[in-house]
Formats: sequence, structure tokens, C-alpha cells
Amino acid sequence: MLPTAHFRRQIVEKSYKCNQYDKAFLNKGNNAIHMRTHSGEKPFTCTHCDKAFSHLNDVINHQLTQTGEKPYKFTQCNKSYSQKGKCISHMRTHTGEKPYKCSLCDKSFSLSRYLKSHAKIHTGEKPYKCTHCDKAFLQKGNCINHIRTHTGEKPYKCSLCDKSFSVNGYLVAHAKIHTGMKPYKCSLCDKSFSTNGNLVAHAKIHTGMKPYKCSLCDKSFSTNGNLVAHAKIHTGMKLYKCSLCDKSFTLSCYLKSHAKIHTG
Repeated sequence: MLPTAHFRRQIVEKSYKCNQYDKAFLNKGNNAIHMRTHSGEKPFTCTHCDKAFSHLNDVINHQLTQTGEKPYKFTQCNKSYSQKGKCISHMRTHTGEKPYKCSLCDKSFSLSRYLKSHAKIHTGEKPYKCTHCDKAFLQKGNCINHIRTHTGEKPYKCSLCDKSFSVNGYLVAHAKIHTGMKPYKCSLCDKSFSTNGNLVAHAKIHTGMKPYKCSLCDKSFSTNGNLVAHAKIHTGMKLYKCSLCDKSFTLSCYLKSHAKIHTG
């Protein structure tokens, strides 16, 4: 009797192996696709612009965004999408469906790519390497954000002022300054904040937590920013310079206080 497809796969025993990680694949094509995460090869080019992609599906989805075509419609609301995956992902925000289950813990996910990304937590795999230092990352987006700390690139520009940001999330948080939105409310007092980070920092006032300790004296602080500001007392750094005289200060609040001498 001929072996079934299942047993034939077992016989093959994933003969196509990654030469950089302990990964193996059932077919040559999947191994080639995986290897592009290491090599950075992008053989598929958009016919509308000069963007290149490592996967065929990515260039197809990109070209749909170029034409503005949105063939995938969700029947329960009026949303349409250029990509089938995005439509399915949106649908699951209505249904709450999470069909992709991790075999190593109890977590479930709405999309297979979320599961694949999560699985790397268990394997310790960090395929995305910084080209400027020896750091490696679990997710491509985190690697890109890190690289910008080296290059200084800030592609996310505020449309209401001249500020730019390296991460889109920082721009979103900044935009709330202009709108006045403060959705993060303290449960212990009546204060509200534009970002969750500011709320977390504020909450330490109530708890008395001061986890940031100075290595040069016995002072502790509730936020890392306050520790950094304090450290300048030890180093003598005075980065905040008055534009009207030759004085410099360790903290911006000292400069603001000094500026009143000039303004009256």
C-alpha cells in the first residue's frame, strides 16, 4: 500500500534546513522564503513604484493599495479592504474569534502571523538583526524602530507643528496634545493624561514607588526622566542654554524660571 501524504511528510522529515537557525521545512520553497528574512532579498517589485518585497503576496497587496481598489467587503458594516487578510482580521473584531492556538501555552490569536510572531517567544528566535550594532529582535517593526536610534530618522511628522517622530505610536500620543484628549484617567484622583505612560508615571505618586535609583548618591525617583535630569547634577552637564544671555542650566524648569528675569 502506498504511504499517505501524512506519512510521506514524516519520511521527508523536513529535509530543507535553515543554515542560521535550527529550523527545517517540508519543501524547498518555504525554506527559500524563510531565508529571505536573513538575507534581506526582495525579488518582487511593484509595477507602479520602485518598492521591492520579499514575498509575492506582499507585492500583490501593495499594488492594490496603489490603485485604491478595495474588493474585500465586510457584510456587517460598511468597511472595505484591499487585502483579504485585513478584512478577515476586521471581521474577528466583531466575532472575537481566535482560531490560532499556541501549542506551548494557553494563548490564542485572531491571525496566523500573530501566532507565528508569538511562537518566537518560546523558541528565543530573533531573526531581525540591527545593521549598526549586535542587537537582534523578535519582530521586524521593533528592529526598524531601533535602527532609527542610530540613523536619527523620524519619518512620522505632525501636521499641526514641526515635530517629527521615529515611531508612529509616538506621533499618535503627541497628537493628543493638539486635540486636548486625555483618555487615561487616574483611579485615585481626578487627573487625566494624554498617554498611558504619563498615567503610569503619575500613579507612582500615589504608591510612593521610586524604582529609579541614582548610582552616585542615595536618591531614588519615580520616573526614569527624573533620574536622568538628576544625574546632570553629578556630571555638571548644562544642556539648557538661555538665548538672551550666556547662562546655562541642568534642567529645563530652571531655564524657564531664569527666563522670567528677561521678560519681567
